Amino acid sequence: MVAKILSGALQGISGILIEVEVDITNGIPAFDIVGLPDSAVRESRERVRSAIKNSGFDMPAKRITVNLAPADIRKEGPAFDLPIAIGIMACMQNITLNSIDGVFIAGELSLDGNIRPISGVLPMVASAVEMGIETCILPFENGTEAALVRGATIYAPNSLSQLMEHFQGLTMQQFISSEENFEHQEIAVQSLLDFADVRGQEKVKRALKIAAAGGHNILLIGPPGSGKTMMARRLPGIMPGLNFEESMDVTKIYSVAGLIADKGALIYQRPFRAPHHTISYAALVGGGRIPKPGEVSLAHRGVLFLDELPEFGRNVLEALRQPVEDRQVTISRASSTITYPCDFMLVASMNPCPCGFFGDSGRCSCSQKDVNRYMDKISGPMLDRIDMHVEAARVEYADFSGSNSGQPGETTADIRNAVEGAQIIQRTRYQNTGILQNAQLDASNIEKYCPLDDDCKGLIAKIYDVMGLSARGNHKILKWSLTIADLAGEEDISRDHLFEAVQYRSLDRKNRQ
Repeated sequence: MVAKILSGALQGISGILIEVEVDITNGIPAFDIVGLPDSAVRESRERVRSAIKNSGFDMPAKRITVNLAPADIRKEGPAFDLPIAIGIMACMQNITLNSIDGVFIAGELSLDGNIRPISGVLPMVASAVEMGIETCILPFENGTEAALVRGATIYAPNSLSQLMEHFQGLTMQQFISSEENFEHQEIAVQSLLDFADVRGQEKVKRALKIAAAGGHNILLIGPPGSGKTMMARRLPGIMPGLNFEESMDVTKIYSVAGLIADKGALIYQRPFRAPHHTISYAALVGGGRIPKPGEVSLAHRGVLFLDELPEFGRNVLEALRQPVEDRQVTISRASSTITYPCDFMLVASMNPCPCGFFGDSGRCSCSQKDVNRYMDKISGPMLDRIDMHVEAARVEYADFSGSNSGQPGETTADIRNAVEGAQIIQRTRYQNTGILQNAQLDASNIEKYCPLDDDCKGLIAKIYDVMGLSARGNHKILKWSLTIADLAGEEDISRDHLFEAVQYRSLDRKNRQ
């Protein structure tokens, strides 16, 4: 007798339907698993055997063969424990084949028969529902997470014995989708770091507002203590909250990575990832024998903050070039090729020289050769991919001591309102194009969405020559000029917008001096 149970595996953040076939025949007792399993899957033999016995059922003293189809896809992890056990129960006629027909089952078993949570539940269930499989049986701790998928009916037992009782007609808790509650989830502004705490640095705060409004990458350059990290950590608070689709995308990545702490609800706030400069390139972009998401993918729809940019390894920074441009990263291994999304906003900070006090003759001890060597740690192609270069000057005492009697700075809530207004304009402009923000414009549609009158064309041509811009650099100035216009509520780019945009390309100006 052969029992067939539907389960799933992961390929990137997409689920793949796996059919677990269990056959029990007479012969010398054996338990074989085929279908390209890894060591964790092969070890399920011992977990399943003990779980069945300790749940009050007899393990058949026969030849058991388990096939995981399709056989050419690598299977990994303990998620096949539960479907294998249910297949054995069906072959032993403890449950009927009809009761498991068209049901998706996944979960890890402990030796005493309890069902443990697994990673990657959200994308697996989403893929199952897309294929018309609505009923899913998963570990109890994964129930809330799985119920986020529209159209899914989720049953989540605590143990194998409880699941067997369910198949015998007893009731079990059903998890209900929480999507209807999503719109009522709001970011608690008071819990976020507030820009009102930042004194001075009005130019940098203006640049961060523009960057957040258009999704532009930005590099902050300034001496130690000028507030670069302080301002960068406040950036997620001025970005609009995730909508349901974006939140699902982010949660899928964290589910695959096993980073959903409570195996519960959606991730509502935009990610902020700040890896240390000792990180390897594999940890940054993703990797491993079976490729897992790296920091660039964990920052999807959010912010990737690289503090002390020149201290990162050269190979690490160069590995960022393709993800920054393509907004996805492809990782190839002998066993598989995985593509993960990584549509993030890159925010970086650095000192102007090794000692950090370049330009202060009383404190800086760096020679020009030292400064050049320090700056050369960031390659030209990588630097060209960072849209905005902004200098954060030393903060004056009067700015943070309360001596200045000017108006208090904008709060995070005020800035976010302005950013949301600009993004509404962008969503309307790019409706049905697949473009979400100005930063996503490419060379083919710059002319369409960034039209210039003759006066502005002459000005941008002069800027291009004087600053020695690349074609990419020229397009980037046009894109954040458009964002400046959106923040001002104006339809067309003007000379004033271009003049302001040029200020946020400080390294290009310095390189031409």
